[in-house]
Amino acid sequence: MITIKEAVTKSEIMEYVKFPFLLYKDNPYWIPPLISEEAEAFDKTKNPVFESAEAKFYLAYKDGKPAGRISAIVNWDEVRTLQKKKVRFGWFDVIDDIEVTKALLEKVYEFGRSHGLDHVEGPMGFSNLDKVGLLTEGFDQIGTMITWYNHPYYVTHLEQLDYVKEKEFIESYFSFVGIDPSVFLKAEELVKRRYNLTPVNFTSTKDIMPRVDEMFDLFNATYANLASFVPITEKQKDFFKKKYINLINPDYIKFIDDANGKMIAFTIVMPSLSRALKKAGGKLFPFGWIDLLKAKRKNKEVIFYLIGILPEYQNKGVTAIIFGEYYKTFAKNRVETCIRTPELEENHAIHNLWKNFNPVIHKRRRTYTKTL
Repeated sequence: MITIKEAVTKSEIMEYVKFPFLLYKDNPYWIPPLISEEAEAFDKTKNPVFESAEAKFYLAYKDGKPAGRISAIVNWDEVRTLQKKKVRFGWFDVIDDIEVTKALLEKVYEFGRSHGLDHVEGPMGFSNLDKVGLLTEGFDQIGTMITWYNHPYYVTHLEQLDYVKEKEFIESYFSFVGIDPSVFLKAEELVKRRYNLTPVNFTSTKDIMPRVDEMFDLFNATYANLASFVPITEKQKDFFKKKYINLINPDYIKFIDDANGKMIAFTIVMPSLSRALKKAGGKLFPFGWIDLLKAKRKNKEVIFYLIGILPEYQNKGVTAIIFGEYYKTFAKNRVETCIRTPELEENHAIHNLWKNFNPVIHKRRRTYTKTL
């Protein structure tokens, strides 16, 4: 017998957070989140996303044993501003039983219909900075802290339930070993002189913090024209600042200023924490924080997380400055591999940034949609 329960209390939310630890306990490619941070993301008194989003968290049981989980989400900015009558589903994990999947998704449909929505899409998080997409290729590749992992049967379940592809994402990596930097280092100097631009590098997190709000404003300006983009609010800026900036080696955050000291571009690269998180098993204490600190300071792999360039500078070669500065930093820190986060397949502008590095696509993922 299959039963579904809404997770409401702290202990139920903790059960919700910990379900994937049961499902993937022997999987070498799944990367566990930090339990405390994951629980905080679902806390409606702490995560500011709930000022403009509504969500319910459901747990599934089969014959009394944990069998799955799912979030039903309405992003009201998306519904009201973008006029998309969509209910999202996310944090979707399930045993290989399509009846459990069906029962979980029915709760999402019920939530969506109660708000007058007409279609469902997922998996996706609360906002643009959350995880997105169901893995469809690359099940034998280790995950990252900013992507979901899933078993291959998830895809089969959704397609059997008449879901169709909505968005396709690719993930790739490229090597810095043996790269000839002369082309973009020369271009960097030309672009800096032509537009009077200055790269800003950091050695400490405290020096970055005063400009993080400016960075998120630039992020909003960069992606404002995307059909599915919902701007980050002031309170969300504070939340993400606290959640992520301290995890990033300050060497890997780059700003570019114009002649007046105004930020016209930024880039965030993160050290790959996958192996450290795997070893920590979801817990910072007693020893997890040591492995994370080591991974932050010394790591041969990095993840290209975010980039933002003001629209008026997007075709002026600013990326040459970005690559030039990162090449110097990566050479100093002996970084060998750069992993790209999910990028929309049709976003050719972002793909063109990497064409000279001969990237290798190693994962694909999708969001799926269905009419209610």
